[in-house]
Amino acid sequence: MSLEAIIFDVDGTLAETEEVHRAAFNQAFAQAGLSWHWDQQLYGRLLKVTGGKERIRHYLDSHAIGALGADPASAIAALHAAKTARYAELVDRGAMQLRPGFKALLQDARRDGIRLAIATTTSMPNVTALLRAALGDQARGYFEIIAAGDTVAHKKPAPDIYLSALTQLRLPASACLAVEDSQHGLRAALAAGIATLVVSSSYTRGDDFRGAALVVASLEDAADRLGASSTLNALRALHS
Repeated sequence: MSLEAIIFDVDGTLAETEEVHRAAFNQAFAQAGLSWHWDQQLYGRLLKVTGGKERIRHYLDSHAIGALGADPASAIAALHAAKTARYAELVDRGAMQLRPGFKALLQDARRDGIRLAIATTTSMPNVTALLRAALGDQARGYFEIIAAGDTVAHKKPAPDIYLSALTQLRLPASACLAVEDSQHGLRAALAAGIATLVVSSSYTRGDDFRGAALVVASLEDAADRLGASSTLNALRALHS
C-alpha cells in the first residue's frame, strides 16, 4: 500500500517547544504566587509524564504535597490554563519556528496529495498558536485532521490519539507514517500499528527508540541516510 497520510506529533517534533513550555509553566507558577521552579533537569524527568495537567499533578504528588489546598483539581486546571495563555503569548512573540526541513516537507506533501494530520497530547490552543506563528494565516489548512489534547481518554504512550486520527482520516494504519520525537510517542504510534520515523529532540535523545523504522537527529538526515532525493521520498521509502 502506498503512503497516503503522514501523522505528526507536535512538541519536540514539529518544533523544539519544550523550553518555551517550561518557561510558560514557571511564569504561571510565579503568577499564582507559588515558589515552584522547574529547571531543565527536573523538567526532563517530568516529560516522562504526558500531558500538562498530569505533569502538574505528578509534581504536586511527589514534590509539593498539599501546596494547592483543599481543591487541587481546580487549582491544577487554573494553573494549566494560565500556562497555556503564557505559552501562546511567547509563541506569538516569535519564540520558536518549525524545526529545519519540516515546512518544506509539509509543502511537498501537500503538493503531491499526501494527507497531513496531527496526533498530539498537547492542547488545541497550544497547537494552533504554534501553527499560526510558524505557518501564518494558512496554517490550519495544512492539516486535514488535528487530534489533540483531551479528546481521548488515555494519552501517549496509549495509542488512543493515533487511533482517533486514523478514524477521522478513514485510513488503515498501513496507509500512514507517523513522525515522532519521544519514546512515549513512538510507543503510541506503534501500538496503533503505524510505522514511525523518530526525529529525536533536545529532551529525548537518550530515549529507547526500538521499533522505529528510522531514528535521526534531524529531519534532513532521513534523506541522507536512505539516499533519497528528498525528505518526502525518504518517508515514502520508509513506509514501503
